[in-house]
Amino acid sequence: MKTCPALSIFSLAARAPRRVRWCSRVAGVLAAMLGLPVPAAPSPAAPALVAATPAALPVVVIYADDNYPPYSFVEHGQLTGIYTLIVQKVIERLPEYQVQLVPVPWNRGLLLLEKGQAFALYPPYSRPAERPYMKYSEPMLGEQVAVFCNADVIARRSLKSWPDDYAGLRIGMNTGFLVGGKQFEDAVQAGRISVDAAHGSRANLLKLMRGRTDCYLNDRLSIQWELGRMRKEGLLDPTYLRLAETAELSTEQGYLGYTELAPALFPFRQDFIQKFNAAIRDLKRSGEIDEAIGHFLGK
Repeated sequence: MKTCPALSIFSLAARAPRRVRWCSRVAGVLAAMLGLPVPAAPSPAAPALVAATPAALPVVVIYADDNYPPYSFVEHGQLTGIYTLIVQKVIERLPEYQVQLVPVPWNRGLLLLEKGQAFALYPPYSRPAERPYMKYSEPMLGEQVAVFCNADVIARRSLKSWPDDYAGLRIGMNTGFLVGGKQFEDAVQAGRISVDAAHGSRANLLKLMRGRTDCYLNDRLSIQWELGRMRKEGLLDPTYLRLAETAELSTEQGYLGYTELAPALFPFRQDFIQKFNAAIRDLKRSGEIDEAIGHFLGK
């Protein structure tokens, strides 16, 4: 004969599955005879409700030149510079993306884009013939390219016409930079002018002041900024050769360059670039880019 555990009829009903199922039915009969409410057997456990969470934001990695002050460089372990401030202002207007800014040596960044291993890099100039793998955003900022030479070269020759008067000279340039114009490039190809590339403005300026190169070709503000930093740091040895600007060349626009390769890796590309460009136009209209430049240079 079946027996039920010494439990109340209500607790019996609560333990209805399996071996107490029969006892539960007995408890129901007894409850009905006594005029008590019949406890309902528990229904099978319902699956837990998990609160819906928003989908993870798309991650967009943008590489930046790590040694192009004051535009894009690393200082005290942090990426900074005028272009970096501009891009950060754009990011604030794109909350639907999680954007990461990563410093990289310039040539390394170009190679990553060329291989389709990186999405974007700033701040290249527009060079579609030389870099067919790269497309460009809305221009962010204009830069004035200039030539600076040391006192020895200035003393011994007239430097009025670029690049004809610079034949036979050693011109310093930043590694991976394409500046100077077609006539300059032709003179280099023909061997009339030699190029000595180094990583960043400081390395080039030190070579120029020590007489290892004759002139240096780069953005004017970048040269002046780096000379100012070196002066503050006590790096301008009194024995170094003095420098002077000898030629003003073209105004170049800086862009966010992005790859057209590997569409499967960057499905967000079209939407992101459209919104990036719209944000740049808004920043120009509002005057925020000019404010960013003034704030940075006024530090």
